[in-house]
Amino acid sequence: MNIKKLPFLMMVIFLSLLIGCATTQTNIPVDEFSVEPGTSVSLKGQSFKLLGTPITVGKTLPSVELRDANTMAKVDLSTMRGSILFLSIVPSLDTPVCDAQTHYLGEEGDKLSPEIKRITISRDTPFAQKRFAKEAKLTDLLYLSDHGDASFGRSTGLLIDDLMLLSRSVILVDREGKVRYIQVVPDVTHLPDMEKAFQKAEELQGEA
Repeated sequence: MNIKKLPFLMMVIFLSLLIGCATTQTNIPVDEFSVEPGTSVSLKGQSFKLLGTPITVGKTLPSVELRDANTMAKVDLSTMRGSILFLSIVPSLDTPVCDAQTHYLGEEGDKLSPEIKRITISRDTPFAQKRFAKEAKLTDLLYLSDHGDASFGRSTGLLIDDLMLLSRSVILVDREGKVRYIQVVPDVTHLPDMEKAFQKAEELQGEA
């Protein structure tokens, strides 16, 4: 199958089938390791390059516009100063692993301080994100869509070549807008280490 010729919707279905066959929501491997933005990730043994300008720890989050799934307003994360940002980045909410990652953020993440803003970012349309939030009963999260030209993915080095989806990642941003923690999961079918990210977020929240 030449995946380069598949339209975006078919690509999401293709990825969903691959991930769905590889794992179940109750038995998903958790990856403790990370690759660098702008390098590559794997899916079912196939390597995919990560496109775009890589972000790094210590740098300011790039200024790009995302779309709020609930209000349809444009959101620039680089302007959201004063709070800790917990960015949970997923390829598509229509896949089992992304579903599990978002449920973990929404349910287990309730123990985090209210100052820590929990945000899910994907290339799903805002309408698909809003539908997911309602059906999953996870409406207390902020859902931002990178649908369109994938400006967020391209500005962070997290856009998966060929698939044109965001690589599964967690990014923490401090009150001054600087990136303080990044995990880019090497295998797209694995979950990030959410508990470690929760701990790092609480440490950031506790800084003076």
